[in-house]
Amino acid sequence: MKTTRIISTLAIALFLSANAWAQESGKEQMVIPLSSPGKPYKLEAHLVDGSVTVNGYEGKDIVVEVMQAERRHNEDHTTSGGMHRINNGNSADIQADEHNNEVNISANAGKAVNLVIKVPMNEGSFKFGTVNGGNVNGSNLNGDLEVSNVNGYIKLTNISGSVVANTVNGNVTVTFKSIDSKAAMAYSTLNGNVDVTFPASLKANVKLKSDRGDVFTDFDVATDVHKPEVSKSDTKGMYSLKIEDWVYGKINGGGPQLLMKTTYGSIYIRKAK
Repeated sequence: MKTTRIISTLAIALFLSANAWAQESGKEQMVIPLSSPGKPYKLEAHLVDGSVTVNGYEGKDIVVEVMQAERRHNEDHTTSGGMHRINNGNSADIQADEHNNEVNISANAGKAVNLVIKVPMNEGSFKFGTVNGGNVNGSNLNGDLEVSNVNGYIKLTNISGSVVANTVNGNVTVTFKSIDSKAAMAYSTLNGNVDVTFPASLKANVKLKSDRGDVFTDFDVATDVHKPEVSKSDTKGMYSLKIEDWVYGKINGGGPQLLMKTTYGSIYIRKAK
């Protein structure tokens, strides 16, 4: 197993235990060679604070760029009640492990950082996301994607394969170049829109739900009539009634399940032009 680590401070210091590194204008970089270049690989990358971007490129290594995230506006004040802010020098420890074409990138950060990861464009399996203070972006990726966020949007473009994407506060926007015709897919958010563009050849059994919005599509959808799902519970004398009213249907005769759900937003199922 090869391990590469970046320990970044506000003064931008860099320490690597293995592999190549470079540093310029506040941006730190590490290169992670794959054990078997050109073959399928797996990537996992997760942050607590900051943004994650994963882009495919014409190369054989995985390249990670680490940048300090911009402070939020409410943290920009240099004084507070006559007191001056002192730079606390919080550090961010970014570590990458590679073993048999499986790469895991993790962060133990006292501050928000942004990760920009370049990956080979051959087939891969991807899991990446963040929690606070950032967004998740991806482009030119080929394979199965599992993407998550909590307080920010998810945007994926020029994807070949399948996607499962979930956030809480933000839009989910995906544009496919081609799809895995056998894979089920799911997209959800609480506060935001779900907007996905598929190839015209999409075949799917759709399950759709928007509590406070609408559902739009330019595909021909053969909808099924389903009664709302009603569930009751009784806990310590307290009764609850839950009604789940989904839209079911088939696109191009049906296929793997395609689930889309939002509460405060709308759903858009677009056909690529």
